[in-house]
Amino acid sequence: MTFLSKTQFTRGLQCQKSLWLYRHRPELRSEPDAATRARFDAGREVGTAARQLFPGGTLIGFERSEFRRKINATKTAVERGAAAIYEATFSHDGVLVMVDILHKGARGWEIHEVKSTTEVKEHHVPDAAVQYAVLRGAGLRVAKASIVHVNSEYVRRGALEVQDLFRIGDVTAPVRDLQDFVGEQVLKQRRMLEGGMPDIDIGPQCDDPYACDFKAVCWKQVPEDSVFDLRGRGVDKFSLYRKGIIRLRDVPPGVLNAKQRFQAESTLRKRNTLNKAKVAEFLGSLFYPLCFLDFETFSTAIPVYDGTRPYQQVPFQYSVHVRKRQGGRLQHYEYLAEPGRDPREELLEGLLAAIPDKACVVAYNAAFEARVLRDLAERCPRHRARISRIVGNFVDLMQPFRNRHIYFWQMKGSYSLKQVLPALVPGMSYDGMEISDGAMAGKAYLDMGRREDPGELQRTRKSLLEYCRKDTLGMVEILKKMRSLAGTA
Repeated sequence: MTFLSKTQFTRGLQCQKSLWLYRHRPELRSEPDAATRARFDAGREVGTAARQLFPGGTLIGFERSEFRRKINATKTAVERGAAAIYEATFSHDGVLVMVDILHKGARGWEIHEVKSTTEVKEHHVPDAAVQYAVLRGAGLRVAKASIVHVNSEYVRRGALEVQDLFRIGDVTAPVRDLQDFVGEQVLKQRRMLEGGMPDIDIGPQCDDPYACDFKAVCWKQVPEDSVFDLRGRGVDKFSLYRKGIIRLRDVPPGVLNAKQRFQAESTLRKRNTLNKAKVAEFLGSLFYPLCFLDFETFSTAIPVYDGTRPYQQVPFQYSVHVRKRQGGRLQHYEYLAEPGRDPREELLEGLLAAIPDKACVVAYNAAFEARVLRDLAERCPRHRARISRIVGNFVDLMQPFRNRHIYFWQMKGSYSLKQVLPALVPGMSYDGMEISDGAMAGKAYLDMGRREDPGELQRTRKSLLEYCRKDTLGMVEILKKMRSLAGTA
């Protein structure tokens, strides 16, 4: 009998080819990116915190590979009358599951699957359903199945209040409805694993509900400048792909909307676009003192500091480049918090000292920086008026690129800073940097709080400062290039 774990079963529901590769060619898996690793960290932290909803339970320890010992320890805990069991482990008919929280209710055992999301999602139900099937098959009387998830409206005030931090969604009815489906899928997955690799082509399942870690294997035949490079909503890319229309050059122009057609034509003809009048109008909105601002933030499922919500973006770093007058010297100010304490007040004090009053503040996607500043105003209301003036003087450098008043074909339909900067200013790419995006920065900062090696901490600190400084210096260089293109330099 082919053994299946709950994780493998849910992977197989997303894509049987992914499950086959996981079992037979695990060395082909891609390493998780920073955002995925952060999601894993959140899952572990939330899972541990949720146990406080049912305190005094028995934790089934051991390494995850020691499944027989975990099964026996779970059986012992049940026989001894445990009211709650964490990581309760069961096996039935060759399927193994570990239940985040198993609670003994008045009518029988209750499965509580813990998720770090802020709502119950459709793909959570089969996850609970396979647990229900195995526990019932192992002889337990299961009265309820639920999804424990984070309450996005919770605001921390002092000690963590787990009853308010979490919400419990009852999914018993849909879980019971899926029992025949679970049995059928287990049989199908076993048969599939005993044969050769399934001939399953790429499709929406590659990213739904999660980005598959074998995507690099299955997508290697997709050429550069394909239909999948088209940005935004519009044509159904997989519909084109299934018709054999894969390269941008083969796409009938009539099936694309205006934005996608613009991107395709620009890419294929290597054509740049410049609306000098609109760029000049944007440049005319700037004034001195002129500042370029970028925050780096982290977010956690469980709020760390008073006054914060789950997944709130908490700033821990900033970079500001300041030019007080036209032709004046460019000055740089930066801040990176020491991990392990609330950095917000100290960060804000430094930032307000760095930004001259009544300055024009340039940010890339300024709505994000504005939201961070408004949150800081809630934390430090004595600075509310000053913060309001800064937000009122924001200019979004992303605007002319989003509106395609400047478009270089190398941007590939994107107006993100990571695409715009190297296109306009060759040599200023983020390639090769140890930290090269915001997700990596937030993960690196949180990891600093878990490390003790001084050399490693210093190396991470240096990388964080280099990355944030590049964001604001990149804006300075983009603006310089814009002035040159518009003839206003």
